[in-house]
Amino acid sequence: MSTPLLSLYRRITRWPAGHWLFSRAICFKAPYFATIAPRFVALAPGRCEVRIHDRRRVHNHIGTVHAIALCNLAELAAGVMTDASLPASMRWIPKGMTVEYLKKAKGTLHGVATPDRALVESDTGYDLPVTVVVTDAGGDAVFRASIAMWVSPRK
Repeated sequence: MSTPLLSLYRRITRWPAGHWLFSRAICFKAPYFATIAPRFVALAPGRCEVRIHDRRRVHNHIGTVHAIALCNLAELAAGVMTDASLPASMRWIPKGMTVEYLKKAKGTLHGVATPDRALVESDTGYDLPVTVVVTDAGGDAVFRASIAMWVSPRK
């Protein structure tokens, strides 16, 4: 199975600077995510990996990556993973998010989004929980989110 988004990712990332270009294309479609300057690292059905660098523009008052920047990273990774994994007859929208701040977020951060259950075709809508874990360069989890996606048939 390959969605239009997943096909685009596979095609573009074969080019030099393809991951950068794909990341820019996503931020063009959803401009608010450009505030964290994400870089997509991997995308496959059921998995999306996104990296952000520790830059002053994502800092809070104590010099670590701001909580909302982490939330943006989580929502971006979860949304792109969901879009790249759903059957063509289905659509999605985030419905809610629960987050845990596990330790100070510093350095390059790596977010991985995975669904908590299979994405399936359905005649009715359903809740799809997606887990996003963000780790630092040392591999320690600094943030975890559970994002409730509402998945429903396209009308």
